Amino acid sequence: MNDERWLLPAGIEEVLPPEAAEMERLRRALLDLYVSWGYELVIPPFIDYLESLLTGTGHDLDLQTFKLTDQLSGRMLGVRADMTPQVARIDAHQLRRDLPTRLCYLGTVLHTRTDGFAGTRSPLQIGAEIYGHDGAESDVEVLRLLLATLQAAGIDSAYIDLGHVGIYRGLAQQAGLDRPREMALFEALQRKAVAEIAALIGQFGLSARVGDMLLALAELNGEDALEQAEHRLAAADAPVKSALRRLRQVADETRHWLPLLPVHFDLAELRGYAYKTGVVFAAFVPGWGLEIGRGGRYDDIGRVFGRARPAVGFSTDLKGLIALAGNGAEPPADGILAPWDADPELQAEVLRLRTAGRRVIHVLPGQALDHRVMGCSHRLARVDGAWRLQALESGNGTA
Repeated sequence: MNDERWLLPAGIEEVLPPEAAEMERLRRALLDLYVSWGYELVIPPFIDYLESLLTGTGHDLDLQTFKLTDQLSGRMLGVRADMTPQVARIDAHQLRRDLPTRLCYLGTVLHTRTDGFAGTRSPLQIGAEIYGHDGAESDVEVLRLLLATLQAAGIDSAYIDLGHVGIYRGLAQQAGLDRPREMALFEALQRKAVAEIAALIGQFGLSARVGDMLLALAELNGEDALEQAEHRLAAADAPVKSALRRLRQVADETRHWLPLLPVHFDLAELRGYAYKTGVVFAAFVPGWGLEIGRGGRYDDIGRVFGRARPAVGFSTDLKGLIALAGNGAEPPADGILAPWDADPELQAEVLRLRTAGRRVIHVLPGQALDHRVMGCSHRLARVDGAWRLQALESGNGTA
C-alpha cells in the first residue's frame, strides 16, 4: 500500500511560495486600508461554543460548521465557519460603546462543504463591520470599502448586485404566510422557478393582487428593476414600500460616491434571509458566476449577547481574491545573495540592506546554488576592498 500521508482533505490546501508571500502582502495592505478608514482590528477565537457561533444566523451556518465536544466542560464546540457572530459579540458584550463602532477582522474559517468562489473549505475570511448606525450612509460606506478591497487585490471590473430582504418579507406578511409556507416560496424564489412559484401561490390560495407581486419578484432584476418595482409592487403594504425607498436611497448614494460602478438590482436574491434585516449586496466580476464578496444589514445579531445594535458589514475570501486576480504567479527576483562570512563590514552592509527592505540570503556552505530559484538578481561581492552589489548573469550565480 502506498504511503499517502502527503494527501490533504478535499478543499483543504497548503499555500506555497510565492502565493504565500502575495497573500501576506495583500493581508497587510488590506488591514492598513481598513485602519486608514477608521476600522479597528479584532481577532476572535478559532473555536467557540456552538450556540455562540450560530447565534443570529438563523442556523444558516449549522450544516457548514464542524462540531466537537469540549473535554473540559462537556459542551458542544464549533470551529467557526463565519466570524460575523463573534465580532457582533465583541461589539455588544466586550466594547459596549454608545458611538458607532467600526471593526475589521481577518482569519481562517472552516467549512464542512465547499461553498465559495475559490473552491476551498478553509477560506481566509476578511471583512469589516459598522455597529451603531442604521442609516443608508453606513450601508454605502461598507459597500465602498468592499470595492476598495477588490481594487487593492487588483480586481477593477467588479459590479454590484443590490437587494433588500424587507421586500419579500413584507410581501410574505401581507400574504399572511406562516413560516413553512414563507420558506417554501422563498426556496422557489431563489431558483427563480417561475412555474413553481405560481403553483405555490395557487396552492396557498393567495389573492391575485398579492400573488402577482410575489411572482413579479422573480423578474425584477437588472439595472431598471427599481423603476419596474414602483409599478409592479404598487399595491404592496407600507413595509415593502419602505424597503424600496431604502434600496433607492442606497443606490442613489452609491452612484454619488462611485459613479462608474455598475449597479444591478435583484429583488429575488435574498442572501442570508434568515438573519439579514435590510439591504443586501454582492460583488461579481464579468465571466465569473459566483459572488466574490457579500454583505448587508443585520440589525438584531447582537441581541442575544445583551445589546442589539444596528449593524452592517461585508466579507470576502483573501485566498479567492488572489486566485481570481492571478497575482503571485512569479517568484520575486530582487533578492541578494551574500557569502557565509562573518566579516563585520559584510554584516553591516547586510543589515543596511535588510533595514531598507531588501531581501538578503546567506549562501550556506556546500549548498547547490541557483539564484533564479532563490529569486535573486544580485550578489554581494568584495570589490576594491568594499562589499558591493553585482548583477547576476542569467545562468546560475555564485557567491
